[in-house]
Amino acid sequence: MSRFVLGVALILGLALVLVRLPARSEERIQVVPAPAVDESVPAKPELETAVLAGGCFWGVQGVFEHVQGVRRVVSGYAGGSPTTASYETVSTGRTGHAESVQITYDPTQVTYGQLLQIFFSVVHDPTELNYQGPDHGTQYRSAIFVRDEAQRKVAERYIAQLDLAHVYTKPIVTRIEPLVGFYPAEKYHQDFLTLNPDYPYIAYNDIPKVESLKRLFPDVYLDKPVLALAQ
Repeated sequence: MSRFVLGVALILGLALVLVRLPARSEERIQVVPAPAVDESVPAKPELETAVLAGGCFWGVQGVFEHVQGVRRVVSGYAGGSPTTASYETVSTGRTGHAESVQITYDPTQVTYGQLLQIFFSVVHDPTELNYQGPDHGTQYRSAIFVRDEAQRKVAERYIAQLDLAHVYTKPIVTRIEPLVGFYPAEKYHQDFLTLNPDYPYIAYNDIPKVESLKRLFPDVYLDKPVLALAQ
């Protein structure tokens, strides 16, 4: 489904209806247990990065821009070649890329494990294979792109922990993949949620996720988002 090839009739005819409907994301949002294994907190601040994929990057970026300790979130592509890292090409579902976000964060304020807890709680449904809500294709898969063995260890043990606890009624299908490269998306995709809160897709699918972050994780919620385009 191409989010930019929406007809005029859809925008004008359905906008008022969609923003009043309960979002699909609200059906599954819940606080999952914190990870039993997490990264070591450094003695002094040193920024780190995490790359996560959980469906359309608009909503994923929009949620993590409201997390304390996060310094920047960039929408982009991971999992494929740099030569195919463009929206039109990735949208074919044949590039190996997933719509992803790169999160730069201060691990003394928010840990990798805490980011994953938010990822599994409010960002997306990790039991949906190669789709999220209305978006279908491998480019919308649930994936954690790990940059080293420390991240892999935390991610693998956390998924095993959640599966063992039967947090979800269906198996977690989140893939753990090595981070070969992250390629920022086109400028018009950056900060899309914040810049277009009334866009029907955003109002229906993603604004409820930000509201759930505020409600379920008040200790880490940042009222003013950290915007990629402002840096």
